[in-house]
Amino acid sequence: MKNIQKLPLAASAVFAVGLTLTACSSDSGTGTAATESVASVQGHVHGLGINPADNRLYVATHEGIFTPGKDGAAQRVGNSKDDFMGFTVAKAKTFLASGHPAPGNGGPGNRGLIESTDSGKTWKNRSLAGEVDFHALDYAHDTIYGYDSTNALLRVSKDGAAWDDRASLQALDIAVSPADPDTVLATTADGIAKSTDGGRTFAAGKQPAVAFLSWPRPGALYGLDDSGGLNRSTDGGATWQKAGTVPGGQAQALTAVDAQHILAATQTGVYESRDGGKTFTKRFTVAADDGH
Repeated sequence: MKNIQKLPLAASAVFAVGLTLTACSSDSGTGTAATESVASVQGHVHGLGINPADNRLYVATHEGIFTPGKDGAAQRVGNSKDDFMGFTVAKAKTFLASGHPAPGNGGPGNRGLIESTDSGKTWKNRSLAGEVDFHALDYAHDTIYGYDSTNALLRVSKDGAAWDDRASLQALDIAVSPADPDTVLATTADGIAKSTDGGRTFAAGKQPAVAFLSWPRPGALYGLDDSGGLNRSTDGGATWQKAGTVPGGQAQALTAVDAQHILAATQTGVYESRDGGKTFTKRFTVAADDGH
């Protein structure tokens, strides 16, 4: 095992595209729940999740967080139009995120770790404001794992306030084994890099090359490549099989809720599968913007 140093961004088209997604979002502040209805989700999608409190889909984007309204249209959650980068549903009503403020909102350019305990209506800073932009967040084993894109560093925290700095690497996404807190995967220019010591060191990346990972069950690890190809591993990433294809072109986000329930975002929409990726239904249309 060895630490992966900063990899050349040109090493892979998939990775180069992913690393340019440096959006802007996530300010604290009060807001009202889901009042603005829009025909389509605006801008780039950075995260997806299902809130156990209401079994509702939440979509973190370049211009705020959206959820389906009564008519199925996308509705803004709260009043924030910030750019939410790393995003994960940690538990019922509790979301974790990072990102940058919307133009004119003020505050630090990098939000560090922010938290909502009211299903995304309002947010407060937990730590690292002005210092860190987490492009990937995973909550597992009552622990927060975050990929700090500002410093090309994996950070781990039990309470969201004190952080343990671990391996230095260039990554786009991370996933933690649901069975073992020491097994962490990262998507790199060379493929999927694996750590067996909690992210302190990573082996060199191995194929397949995927942009995003999600690991909801020990036997259900999913990887989404840049063009929307969905792959599944039942042995922790040792071998992979094609599970399906997400419509809509370039991948933007992936969350597997369980072994069969999968959420994915591409250039044209947010899609949902209930059969392990064999078929997908569009939940929202995504309107292209400047690519951030």
